[in-house]
Amino acid sequence: MSVLPSLNSIKVGLTILFNSEPYQVQTANFVRMQQRKPVMQTKLKNLINGKVLEYSFKAGEKVEEADLERKKCDYLYTDQTGVYFMDSESYEQFVIDTDLLSDRVKLLKEGMRVDVLYFNEKPITVSFPPKVDLKVISAPPGIKGDSSGGVTKQVILETGLVVSAPLFIKEGDTIRVSTETLEYSERVTQ
Repeated sequence: MSVLPSLNSIKVGLTILFNSEPYQVQTANFVRMQQRKPVMQTKLKNLINGKVLEYSFKAGEKVEEADLERKKCDYLYTDQTGVYFMDSESYEQFVIDTDLLSDRVKLLKEGMRVDVLYFNEKPITVSFPPKVDLKVISAPPGIKGDSSGGVTKQVILETGLVVSAPLFIKEGDTIRVSTETLEYSERVTQ
């Protein structure tokens, strides 16, 4: 684990050790008020339980980068108890709590290979690529003449995820979905 040299080293996306648990920095704003010491106001997401908290780091406060291990794993299935994966190297199966992945569970399709983050040799969360490709299984037909700017329709994807997509998207198309916003990004051409 490495200690960060200054407040300016705390950046969005960085994983730090806070209260002996790994947190990902969601927002980071450097604030310097008159006659006060500068602080780094942050919003941190706990990678073990998913809770978000706000904390202001003060100058001179020791901040350590979390020591996370990344392993390639295959998604198997989801049930009421959690989301099941298999380590691609050891073939060991494990489960991650569904609540930790929230709506992102619907980005996973059977056999999909993802990076799983481990902390203290325990799997804690999934690191998704920026975008995933999913097939449209249900799309209502576009209404003729209704093509004025920004008109969308709800489509259902192979994983059960429902997204708003442009009118030209039809059943059988493959679309790219942002894993950050869970929104339509673009149509994938075959």
